[in-house]
Amino acid sequence: MKALVVGGGSIGKRHLANLKTLGVQQLALVEKDSARRDAVAAELAVRTFPDVEAGLEWLPDFVVIATPTHLHLEQGACVAREGFHLFIEKPLCHSVAGMSEFAGLVESKKMVSMVGCNMRFHPGPARVKQLLSERRLGRILFARVHGGAYLPTWRPLTDYRTNYAAREETGGGCILDCIHEIDLTRWYLDDVRETICMSDHVSSLEIATEDVASIVCRHVSGAISEIHLDYVQRTYERGCQIAGEQGSIFWDFTQKQVRWFDAGTGQWTSFSEPDGWEVNEMYVDEMKHFIDCVANGRPTALPIPEATAVMQIAFAAKTSAREGRVVATTSGVLA
Repeated sequence: MKALVVGGGSIGKRHLANLKTLGVQQLALVEKDSARRDAVAAELAVRTFPDVEAGLEWLPDFVVIATPTHLHLEQGACVAREGFHLFIEKPLCHSVAGMSEFAGLVESKKMVSMVGCNMRFHPGPARVKQLLSERRLGRILFARVHGGAYLPTWRPLTDYRTNYAAREETGGGCILDCIHEIDLTRWYLDDVRETICMSDHVSSLEIATEDVASIVCRHVSGAISEIHLDYVQRTYERGCQIAGEQGSIFWDFTQKQVRWFDAGTGQWTSFSEPDGWEVNEMYVDEMKHFIDCVANGRPTALPIPEATAVMQIAFAAKTSAREGRVVATTSGVLA
């Protein structure tokens, strides 16, 4: 197989290295910054191109877009028009403008597509989803999902003030940047009917985006979810609590454990991460899943048209925070 990765930053380099691990022999990188392009080429021994158009002339089997969020739709459309299978890092886009048209283009080309959702491949959320699929909790009543960490420590080799996260126009802000928690909430509880949110820049971080957000969603099922996202807490925190009529599930990232309470028996069951499991494994498993879907023509865990539903929740949260109202989401349209 031939794979073209667009973007030579940290996540692009991770994907290149993991694709090598998965046995993809022919790899190429698109990177406009010549210094970065040469550095990645030297480190990983991959072919390089200065722009997407030149890379597509190489005729890859699939393309991975790992550039800043505000470039995703433009670069993705360039790939989709030519019909190449496409993986786009999360979030899909930074604005609702052009999103539906792009999803329609992808669908019309009948290409295999996927938006990055590596947390679905983490053993913790995967176990939570398994228990829910087995209906261990009965009817779901509510969920609390949270994720946050101190922004300056996310990428210690770069100045957070110059990173995409610092500006809304490049896709920054914790609502979009921490969209894994929104995706997991929808994965656990299914589609959202309406959303309300309070968010703001409340810390001393030198950024022009929200750094704390509290989102409440009413799902189509009637369940209610609370999603907390932030750039400000000094410890890395991530996890969830889900309550149903027949029990509860708790997952804690730092404790590396899922706990399930069965109300019928009054018993707790704990599930620990596999011994020796490392964070990069979820990225490898995510990419292996995508490659398998490309090879067999199957839908992925999060195709681009479906990922628009995740984005609609995020955009509804932003609208709600800005306008101070509940925002309804019906058939992918904000109201």
